[in-house]
Amino acid sequence: MVDTRFHRFAGPATVGTILAALGRDDLLSGFTSPDLLIDGVTDLELAGPGDLALAAHANYADALTTTGAGLVVVMPALLGAVPEGSQAIVSDKPHHLFADFLDYLYPDSTRGVIAGGRDDLGEPVFEAEVVVGPNVVLGQGVEIGRGSVIGANTVIGAGVTIGRNTTIAANCTIDCAHIGNDVVIHSGVRIGTEGFGWLDFGLSNRKLPQLGRVLIQNGVEIGANSTVDRGALGDTMIGEGTKIDNLVQIGHNCRIGRNCLIAAMSGLSGSTIVGDGVLMGGGVGTSGHLTIGAGSVVHGRAAVTKDWPEGSKLAGAPAQDIRDFWRELATMRKLSKGVKRG
Repeated sequence: MVDTRFHRFAGPATVGTILAALGRDDLLSGFTSPDLLIDGVTDLELAGPGDLALAAHANYADALTTTGAGLVVVMPALLGAVPEGSQAIVSDKPHHLFADFLDYLYPDSTRGVIAGGRDDLGEPVFEAEVVVGPNVVLGQGVEIGRGSVIGANTVIGAGVTIGRNTTIAANCTIDCAHIGNDVVIHSGVRIGTEGFGWLDFGLSNRKLPQLGRVLIQNGVEIGANSTVDRGALGDTMIGEGTKIDNLVQIGHNCRIGRNCLIAAMSGLSGSTIVGDGVLMGGGVGTSGHLTIGAGSVVHGRAAVTKDWPEGSKLAGAPAQDIRDFWRELATMRKLSKGVKRG
């Protein structure tokens, strides 16, 4: 569910009202429930009877068959997987139609986050012994726990919550985030920025609204000038005890497990899932929508392009099992020496 602490909701509204406003009355032909009330948008797995959800790829099929969503925007090939009790609107461009719905239900979402104009949330709330440095800007509804420190020139957007004994250094920006206890965020970190989500790649480059959050659990540390994008719809999550070095990019909807170590200059593309205790060397990159199993070690400059099971040891670009990497490298060296002798 989109968190309305961060994104204003223009609904609830009926499906018929929304489609009429979008100029898509044609989609009501044969639709049996134009009076269905939409009171939220969320993922298929979390959706309830009043929610809108999206099924735009074959990978959505399993979640679609069990969804409780009242309305699903689906690609034609998945229409047969829509469960009884859910209504479907079929589109050849489901992402585009879904984005139209989001633009209607959460208008001006980006500008709303930046402006922070949320008088409905009330004034910021502090527990005891909170230290706030000079020139700090706090949005409406911010909550900060006991013993936390906010460094100079940091900007914290409306609705953000920060736990106890957390240190946020100077010149940070934090939006659309819930941050736990004993977290350390170094200078220049950006949390809750928009994810890199686009439609019509290279053509119109239409932005897909980024309406999710960032959830940072207890004991996390994030190095200087790193960026953590908020989810497109769900959450970007960083697990308890994980340590992230300087200049790291965490894309939207990434889920990083507990007690991971991610070294500098690494970049995780959207929807990368990292299990507990994963170690990543400097400059590692992932292509997104993949899983790296718990306890894996990814050596520096590796480029991960597919799923890997627990306990993997990876190196190279594209990343492969480190034994294969060293075997190939040894073979290439032997061949090159043979060429030189010839």
